[in-house]
Amino acid sequence: MSTQSIDLPLANSLMGQQQQTTKKQKLTKPVAPVSTRLKSASNLLLKHSFLSFAGLIMVFPFVWMLSGSMKSNDEIFSNPLNILPEQFRWETFVETFNSAPFGLYIMNSFTVALFTTLIVMINSAMFAYAITQLKFKSRTVLYFIVMACYMLPGAVTYIPSYITLANMGLLDSHTGLIISNAASVFGVFYLRQVFLKVHPSLIEAARIDGAGEIKILWAIVLPQCKSALATLFLITFITNYNSYMWPSLLITSQDLNLISTGIRQFFIAEGNYGLNWSQIMAASTIAVLPLLILFIICQKTILSGIADNGVKE
Repeated sequence: MSTQSIDLPLANSLMGQQQQTTKKQKLTKPVAPVSTRLKSASNLLLKHSFLSFAGLIMVFPFVWMLSGSMKSNDEIFSNPLNILPEQFRWETFVETFNSAPFGLYIMNSFTVALFTTLIVMINSAMFAYAITQLKFKSRTVLYFIVMACYMLPGAVTYIPSYITLANMGLLDSHTGLIISNAASVFGVFYLRQVFLKVHPSLIEAARIDGAGEIKILWAIVLPQCKSALATLFLITFITNYNSYMWPSLLITSQDLNLISTGIRQFFIAEGNYGLNWSQIMAASTIAVLPLLILFIICQKTILSGIADNGVKE
């Protein structure tokens, strides 16, 4: 008791002295020269100007497509760089949406992309965890074998994948499309690089507490990689949502078409391609909207982890 009564006033006096010293340091903080402040402001202005210009270049195609969807064909070609149409033709979206089952196409694309992405996330996380956190022979060789497959062009796998799905009776089905895209070498590589940043002490502590490998992956590793998982989810979803070549080979029924093949078949098979550009742009705008909504949902999670430097011991 006597020790505490002596130590506490001493600690309080030390804290008071530290606070006074901090206040004096703040009051006596040197002011940067005017030239230095002007240089910093000019660099900041130059940086923001460059980023604004780059952002404008990236968003301009979508803005131009949205603008062209509300113009007539004559107006599109008479003044292509005019963003604001003379008359906003909102009825073009209604006519385009009713002229083909675009709602069904979007739902097909969304369903296939969602289930494919979830399967890719699960198997990529498990494989990446195995080659980073488990110790077994030839895990490095196994990783390089998997990465060697990443060098193969996607078109090389079309014929063997088509034959395999034909033998399984999964041609012209969403199930075959999902199974054929259920593995991602990029997902394994990306999550491996992320999992390497997780400190080994956390894994060892969980194992000492009796946690299994699945629980460690689910409760320790994945919660620390939310931004990376959101990024992988977004990239994989967009890739499968916009996929065109492989679905066009595998799917032959019109009711099972994805949005990319559905737009192509409607505007080319009906002979309208190049004749009604406003409807083409309206259909493309409708197809892009789900991706924009998904990006808005995942944006906060992705940006929150950009400055993440990993877990420190």
